[in-house]
Amino acid sequence: MSTAAPLPASVHDRRWLALVVVCIAQFMVVLDGTVVNVALPSIQEDLGFSASSLQWVVNAYTLAFGGFLLLGGRAADFLGRRRLFVAGVVVFTGASLLNGLATSSEWLIVARALQGLGGAMVSPAALSIVTTTFREGAERAKALAVWAAIAVGGAAVGLLAGGILTEYLSWEWIFFVNVPIGIAAIALAFRYVPESKAPGTHGVDVAGAISVTAGLTLLVYAIVKTQDYGWLSVETIGMGIATIALLTAFVIIEMRSKAPLVRLGIFRIRSLTGANLAMLAVAGGMFAVFYFASIYLQQTLGFTPVQTGLAFLPLTAGIIAFSGVAQQIVGRVGVREVAMVGMGVAAIGLLLLSRAPVDGTYVADVLPGLLVMSAGLGLTFVPMTLIATTGVTDEDAGLASGIFNSSQQIGGALGLAILSTVAATQTSNALENAGAQPDAAQQASALVDGFQSAFAIGAGLMLLGVVIAALLIRRRDVAVVAEAPSVVPGA
Repeated sequence: MSTAAPLPASVHDRRWLALVVVCIAQFMVVLDGTVVNVALPSIQEDLGFSASSLQWVVNAYTLAFGGFLLLGGRAADFLGRRRLFVAGVVVFTGASLLNGLATSSEWLIVARALQGLGGAMVSPAALSIVTTTFREGAERAKALAVWAAIAVGGAAVGLLAGGILTEYLSWEWIFFVNVPIGIAAIALAFRYVPESKAPGTHGVDVAGAISVTAGLTLLVYAIVKTQDYGWLSVETIGMGIATIALLTAFVIIEMRSKAPLVRLGIFRIRSLTGANLAMLAVAGGMFAVFYFASIYLQQTLGFTPVQTGLAFLPLTAGIIAFSGVAQQIVGRVGVREVAMVGMGVAAIGLLLLSRAPVDGTYVADVLPGLLVMSAGLGLTFVPMTLIATTGVTDEDAGLASGIFNSSQQIGGALGLAILSTVAATQTSNALENAGAQPDAAQQASALVDGFQSAFAIGAGLMLLGVVIAALLIRRRDVAVVAEAPSVVPGA
């Protein structure tokens, strides 16, 4: 349970302005996780990416983001939440400028990783600012509903913004646009965001951060390279052993460190553990929509970048609308139940998308899946955010925030690697079956076969999330969230 003391009147009066500031920064960070998807064909053409290396434009960001989120969360607790928030926005904004100036694929991948590091500083600090500024119960539930709607909506809006900027300016502007936003967020943070940090020992676990990030990066790389080496090759097995060694070293470091990156005892909070394991699965399925649906619309249906971005507007609107619905009903229905329904509905949306054919249309074959998916995601993220941060003391607010955000980013990176491998394998098999020289129609059909397989596996990941929530999250562990008010986010 939270141990927050009553806030001074001046801070109390500004708490909603502080929420606006951190949500602006979080929106920018989340948006950049998806804004590149629509621009990928243009980036590939300009910088000479190969088909297999192109996904690293996405994964370099998500891996650095996910791997260092834990360090960011702990550093926020010890060094000061506003201090780390501002530092993270500075790094993120500077990296955005470097991305826009990139002249080679290697430059862009490194700059994207640096951008992910900045995001790893911003997100946990921002979420811990929310959880320490608003007391547990009705007020925090409303604030977190706004947070969830902005965070998830930013991922969908990124696709529209990416399309508009790429088509009418150039792909570089998907990064340049962050610079003025970042500068504004820094100025507003000093004025409206209160400073706070956890009492006790100061310090950050750099060795832990390096070992876990290296282990996760190698894991994703190993999965991606199975397309070239095979699952049982010496190279894949060797990378698998190295991954296990790195992640084992991380656990040992955490057990022995005086200031661990992850205080392993926090996982005794059953609701936190269940929410994060479920989110690993959910994020993997969600990334399938943004990545593969964007490519399907452009390469199969012939959409322009702007048309592709506009095609995702219903997804954005649905996520925001159903986040409001979720925030209204969690008190009556229960956070666990709403989350499970949301994940189940999202799985149905992915199954609908898995039926999209090579000669499909947007209205008949894409829009229904997006609409159902948006309802599912909106119903999932609000209760899952509440569950993952309920019952956590202020001292561990940054850690809990970092773990939850890490689950989303790591789950998305792993999910994208797995689903990309599945899609590529299915496409290769279909081309082999088509003969030595498949024509254009056969190639297009093989590509869609890969997309369909990815969407289907994504649906399975969503259902896995339902199972995890049912087994690990107990009603009595999240009973406090029943105090949530019936207010639409942003009201």
